[in-house]
Amino acid sequence: MSFSVSAFPEPSAAAVAALAPTGVLRAAINLSNFLLVTGKGADGNPEGVSPDMAKTLAARLGVGIELLRYKTPGEIADDGGSGKWDIGNIGAEPQRAQEIAFTAAYCEIEATYLVPAGSDITSVDQVDQPGRRIASAARAAYDLWLENNLQHAQLVHGSGLDGSFGVFVDQQCDALAGLRPRLTTDAEQLPGSRVLDGRFTAVQQAMGTPRGRDDAGFEYLTTFVETAKAQGFVAELIAKHNVVGLSVAGPA
Repeated sequence: MSFSVSAFPEPSAAAVAALAPTGVLRAAINLSNFLLVTGKGADGNPEGVSPDMAKTLAARLGVGIELLRYKTPGEIADDGGSGKWDIGNIGAEPQRAQEIAFTAAYCEIEATYLVPAGSDITSVDQVDQPGRRIASAARAAYDLWLENNLQHAQLVHGSGLDGSFGVFVDQQCDALAGLRPRLTTDAEQLPGSRVLDGRFTAVQQAMGTPRGRDDAGFEYLTTFVETAKAQGFVAELIAKHNVVGLSVAGPA
């Protein structure tokens, strides 16, 4: 990659102390996001856009890195006030922001619906109707958005992406909510099913740090993310990992 760590502003001592109080940056990584975590190295550590963002931040802070592996974003959010991690790379949602101070998004992922064969639903805005049931992965960022915004339809939860797909099929739900790249793959297993055009939201993938720490840490994290977008670093990471369905978020 052509991007140099020195392109990021130098952090203050207060920022380093706030973001890595133990001398090592403990980064919580959501393994269930297949666009941001695309594999693992020989050492077993996750690889992808999200781990690379964390590694680059640690390098600029001048500290070591520990990638903490979490199965779901909800588990990361649960540990937000526990002191177990220093930064968490997950979707920014209001429920999570009670314990976590989020930067603006560094990338976005389009969320839409899959409908079964024979469905009369032809657009995203037709899904939220009385009597309709939407299968969704419990506590995913798009699921939290749906909980806040649905007016009529009922959410039926499954555990993780595979679990929500199972619920969709087994309970014959009217739609499956999810990230467009994953739904496209799911549709291949269900002849006649369709991924709807458009989106109901775009998941805002951000970096967060626990609330209650010195503001210098969050301020630097915000600067780091905005620099990464503006200078093309996020775009380089997306290209490096050959991720389809991920786009660079706009400036804050």
